[in-house]
Amino acid sequence: MESLISEVMTKPDIENLKKWAKQLRLDVLMMLNKSKSGHTGGSLSAADIVTALYFYKMRHDSQNLKWEDRDRFILSKGHAAPIQYAALARCGYFSPKELLTLRKLGSILQGHPDMKCTPGIEVCTGSLGQGLSMANGMALALRLDKKPSRVYALLGDGEVEEGQVWEAAMSAAHYKLDNLCAIVDFNGFQIDGAVTDVMNVEPLSEKWKAFGWYVLMIDGHDMGQIIRALDDAETIKGKPTMIIARTVKGKGVSIFEGKYQYHGVPPSDEELKKSLEELGMSAEGWPERVAG
Repeated sequence: MESLISEVMTKPDIENLKKWAKQLRLDVLMMLNKSKSGHTGGSLSAADIVTALYFYKMRHDSQNLKWEDRDRFILSKGHAAPIQYAALARCGYFSPKELLTLRKLGSILQGHPDMKCTPGIEVCTGSLGQGLSMANGMALALRLDKKPSRVYALLGDGEVEEGQVWEAAMSAAHYKLDNLCAIVDFNGFQIDGAVTDVMNVEPLSEKWKAFGWYVLMIDGHDMGQIIRALDDAETIKGKPTMIIARTVKGKGVSIFEGKYQYHGVPPSDEELKKSLEELGMSAEGWPERVAG
């Protein structure tokens, strides 16, 4: 039986993290609307996870990109790049004004993460199934160098259908990569519909456990549970950790929630207006002004 996390932690920064997650959702909606291109559903479903990583858990320094002891983050589901770009901008890796240039010719913010263009991106991703393999390599290298750094990889549930993911799962357990923590954004949908209809990956927790991973099941929108899981993962020795985060596609805006049709469709002007009203946020002064 996998470990279950049901407690909501009481931490002084929980409410602040929730505010940052809301800000990142605003950033995603605004930049996708401006670009008229990109992935709405999977960016919004990962917002709380990415917020917890960048604003709470990971050791990183936007002013020292070459810091050898930094933690590494690999967005294996690279199409959700907008949520990572929002986090990087708000953490100071580049000016928030760059968010206006998403997917434009010559922009540092391409449609998928590009380590050659964007400060703070560790590896190029977008071809699904490859991120966990790269995370394994990083974790192995860091261990050989006796570095305290940890590696975090965020996968999509549709992506887990890829065979390479399971090769990486097997090798990570074989090499006892306890400095590796993978997270599945389990929002239930991929571009063609429900994951259960396209290629059912359940029972997912039992599969990862059978491959030799320490498994945690959480609500991927409960900030307390996310933090608790990330903290727990750091205590595990001798095996990698998999956090299966149950999420909602398009979380935060009801017109997008649970709809695979918005997997790769940006919000229209009218949808953006409705989204901002629902979030209780304003586009005035964006992107320079931090909402709230």
